[in-house]
Amino acid sequence: MKITLYYATNRNHQGNNRWEPEGYGKNFSSDRNSNLRFGKVELTVDEKIIETDYLTKTKHKRIGDGIGLSGYLTNLAKKHAKIKAYKDITTGSKSHADVDKLASTELFQDLKKIMDEKQDIMINIHGFNVGWWSAVGSAMALELMLNRESIHQKNSNKSVTVFLFSWPSNGEMMKDRAYSSDRQDATDSGIAVARGFLKLRDFLMTLRPQHSNPALKECGQELHLLCHSMGNFVFENALASLKENTSQSALPRLFKNIFMCAPDVADNVLEKSEPMQNAHELCRSLNIYYNRGDVAMYISDYSKGNSERLGHAGAARPEHLHNKIYQVDCSNIVGGMTEHSYYLWGSVNEDIVERMRGVCFDDENRQGDLKSRNVFELG
Repeated sequence: MKITLYYATNRNHQGNNRWEPEGYGKNFSSDRNSNLRFGKVELTVDEKIIETDYLTKTKHKRIGDGIGLSGYLTNLAKKHAKIKAYKDITTGSKSHADVDKLASTELFQDLKKIMDEKQDIMINIHGFNVGWWSAVGSAMALELMLNRESIHQKNSNKSVTVFLFSWPSNGEMMKDRAYSSDRQDATDSGIAVARGFLKLRDFLMTLRPQHSNPALKECGQELHLLCHSMGNFVFENALASLKENTSQSALPRLFKNIFMCAPDVADNVLEKSEPMQNAHELCRSLNIYYNRGDVAMYISDYSKGNSERLGHAGAARPEHLHNKIYQVDCSNIVGGMTEHSYYLWGSVNEDIVERMRGVCFDDENRQGDLKSRNVFELG
């Protein structure tokens, strides 16, 4: 089975050929921090191993070991994956380029072909301490987990393609220095993400039904965004850049769902007058997944001098959140485990799929209990 992962990155390429790189490093692109490279990673895997050892395996009393799958794919990709970047004619050129010849346009057209085949797109922004190949492995694992057969998905004819945005997270532990470096890089990367969102908005504008080109029409599928850990801080800074570069009174609604998983941002960040107060404008539904036992959140709170984290105990004042914002408490499932990437766990992953498929937040068939208007406890 061949897995194809589409990506955008502002990392520096490795190797002599930027269009067929050996990988991407822990520094910014030599062009500039906000420069985006687009491409795809192709990897052939043993479908039987994937299915037997990971997708149907029981882990933590739940079906599906996405964490193990991520590690397996990371190691496999390091050795065997092939990378092909879309050639950007604007690189090194000072002249104006036709929009139809841009790398981003070529990418969006390829993604549209995928969506025409009844596939949603999930944009994935990874977190702190993630190297390039780890980002690739976790994004591939996320796609396979979202598409695995389960009791919740058997009646769906849709599938999901994951699109990775990878920023230069160090991918190595250097105590406080690594976290501080990644946090600054996350701030700078917000501009690149905002540029990507604006490029996406402009492309979507060409897909209006009245467009004269029959090949460019809306496919009816959906876009989603999933940010993990410090990837949510990248998203926070992208919002600030979007506001600076958008003349409209509200941000464009690009996504059906936004998933903020183990978010390493302040617990009041979504309230009025706070940095992410407008995040709900980008989507129909914004979903926060948190765990009170997440050790990474404790580290961010106390050893890094940050305020209470949204990924630790949810929003500081749930009643102050916009009515499109919902919270999912994963503490009963994850407990005091040190695992920070629990969005890849079978049970949490299935809940994400249900929200993507339009299952209501207060649906009585969800696996858990509704604690308040906007807080659901997975069980």
